[in-house]
Amino acid sequence: MCNDRLLILFLFIFLWCGSSGQNCQLTVDGFVTDEATGRPLSAVNVIVQETGFGIFTEDDGAFTISNLCPGEYHITFSHIGCENLDIHLDVAADTVIDIKMPHTAISLKGVTIEGEANALSNQPSVAIKKKDIEDNTNESLSGLLKNVSGVHLIQNGSGITKPIVHGLSGNRLVILNNGIPQSGQQWGRDHAPEIDPLTANKITVLKGTNAIAYSGGNMGSLILVEPSKIAHEPHLHGSVSYAFETNGRGHIVNAQAQKHNHTLSWRAVTTFKKYGDRSAADYFLNNTGSNEINAALQLEKVWKESVFTDVFISTFNTTLGVLRGSHIGNLPDLEDALMRDVPLFTEEEFSYEIEAPRQKVSHHLAKINTKFYFQDDQSIQLTLAGQLNDRKEFDVRRSGRSDIPALSLKQYTVNADINYVNNLTAGGTLKAGFQNTFTDNTNDPETGILPLIPDYFTWKTGIFTTLTKTFNKINLNAGVRYDFETQDVVAISMSQPREILRFDNQFHNVNAAFGLKYDISEIQTLTINTGYAMRNPAINELYSNGLHQGVSGIEEGNAALETERGIKSTLEYKLVPSANVSISALGYYHRFDNYIFLDPQEELRLTIRGAFPVFVYNQTDAEIFGLDIASQFSAGRSFAGLIKYSFIRGNDIEANIPLVNIAPGNIYGSLTYRVDKMSLQSSKRFENIELSVNYKYVFEQKNLLPEQDFVLPPDAYGLLGLEASTNIGLPKNRLRVVLRASNVLNVSYRDYLNRQRYFADDAGRSVTASVQLKF
Repeated sequence: MCNDRLLILFLFIFLWCGSSGQNCQLTVDGFVTDEATGRPLSAVNVIVQETGFGIFTEDDGAFTISNLCPGEYHITFSHIGCENLDIHLDVAADTVIDIKMPHTAISLKGVTIEGEANALSNQPSVAIKKKDIEDNTNESLSGLLKNVSGVHLIQNGSGITKPIVHGLSGNRLVILNNGIPQSGQQWGRDHAPEIDPLTANKITVLKGTNAIAYSGGNMGSLILVEPSKIAHEPHLHGSVSYAFETNGRGHIVNAQAQKHNHTLSWRAVTTFKKYGDRSAADYFLNNTGSNEINAALQLEKVWKESVFTDVFISTFNTTLGVLRGSHIGNLPDLEDALMRDVPLFTEEEFSYEIEAPRQKVSHHLAKINTKFYFQDDQSIQLTLAGQLNDRKEFDVRRSGRSDIPALSLKQYTVNADINYVNNLTAGGTLKAGFQNTFTDNTNDPETGILPLIPDYFTWKTGIFTTLTKTFNKINLNAGVRYDFETQDVVAISMSQPREILRFDNQFHNVNAAFGLKYDISEIQTLTINTGYAMRNPAINELYSNGLHQGVSGIEEGNAALETERGIKSTLEYKLVPSANVSISALGYYHRFDNYIFLDPQEELRLTIRGAFPVFVYNQTDAEIFGLDIASQFSAGRSFAGLIKYSFIRGNDIEANIPLVNIAPGNIYGSLTYRVDKMSLQSSKRFENIELSVNYKYVFEQKNLLPEQDFVLPPDAYGLLGLEASTNIGLPKNRLRVVLRASNVLNVSYRDYLNRQRYFADDAGRSVTASVQLKF
């Protein structure tokens, strides 16, 4: 018995001594620099999540974390007006690390796509980062871009939006969803991109001319929706968030999780959204609710050091209400609706019900990509993707037929690409590719209505090559592309008796681009881009004929349309005198031959489905030009500001009149005040508190003749916004709380690019509260 007690005492002393002998005097020293300029970044808040320890970087960007025990730590770097940076660090001894933070919104460097540095290094670009995406879970893809200079929104009410870059959208603007050109019915003004932005780590708008490597009908600009590679982090990480928005009484739930594994790394994302009737400042916008269910799965596998495979699968499913007051039964009521302050069919009660007119859309994407590094500087990438876009639009129909779609389109698309990249030893990059796209688009004959667009099958094949080369202070980028497209179309004649019409179209298109970036000094650059592009008419532009229910208008195609040709030039100047100040100015000029546009006619047509304005696709020679200016500044630990200005003008050169549907200019500014963790003496849990105010002023569109539209352009308007946010440090997790208010003064306004402006005001005041738990 005595011996047992002695043995237990001996083991206790041994274990105590072993634990007390653990070295908890380890240090992590580091330096933080601005990713754009390479200069030291001071006043960066460095927080160790496991211990709650916090410290600021010195003037030279240096910091020291002391008294660490051996183990794994998660360290967060944050700075006013800056994207947070999280790193995982395994500390076994004294460690030194270098941190580069993406601090300035305006970078002297270019963008990196799919891991290829300098792929578009001299292209004007603006990026929406992960923090902004997570803080705005209530926003659509287009809504996240609304305050980017040079980007405007086409709207069809409060819930349906699509982006415009430098005056171009729809068939002219390519959106890359994880490297795959989004394929669907993007020609419609009421057809928003079927992409969940919460699957992305970054959304980048390229405003230059070098879109040579990407197939599609683009005329120079791109929007990249990019999920990040799965971090080599051994722990399971993710987040769960919930948001409530008062306007529409919307509920948004998002959950994400990811884990790196040598066998198979994975990331899963799912989103649920439910909205009821939105409201203008003075009344409900009845039947404008929406439901949304989305999910995505990303898988990554490294087979060998030279072979990498990733798989991406996503599904997007939504039901969207269309303002009931935009569908009018007769000509007198339509004329009355165009002049009313309050739309017809307006009810005084809120509802989650979504009745006809409405849309039901699903988009599914599956992609597999394999990259082979057969030498250190050369690689081949093989990509195969399939997309299914299923769109149904329901009209107000008699005899209980409103549940039968008036438009039912199903589109299958297959993308097959092979790309070769050679990182030249002389300091350049050569890239070449061969791409094929097959699209099969069919109408459901059970609608009982002649289809708006016909059935068709298209095959597009393209080859391209680009070369990037750096000479001292000059970076050159040049490329050329050739595309061949064939269209097999089966249509039904509009004349009596009905006939089956067949069209076999073939188009040959050539694109070319050249860019030059000159580093004037370490703090300023000058970039010039010029591109030539050809775009053949799309199916809807050639053969549309009928009621486009979503936009409450009759659209007629023009089979005589010819290929569009355009030359776009941009000149951009950037100045980043310090890590705290950045300025950018971008001027652009786009000249078109055979510019295709949807032309409002001086006709209101009565049909058996109601009375609607008439629009016809026409062609002309045109020009679009403008100026984007952006500036960011920060002062010490507490203040950051941002100001942006966009001017755009479009002219019909042939007729010597303005172009329709060109956005008016706008100016946007914001000011943020931050209370960092070290200033919060009363609580150790609050990491940062940020308070910001923003204001956007949209000018009146005066470059338009009264006879060019059904009603005059709306007045100028200004919108005030407020936001408050904080991070709350928990023992093992982090909680983020955001409170945001838009149109704080509840302004009654109508936006020129909102098709529903003919019938109703835009959305009134809205407050959104969101909470996100990161684990």
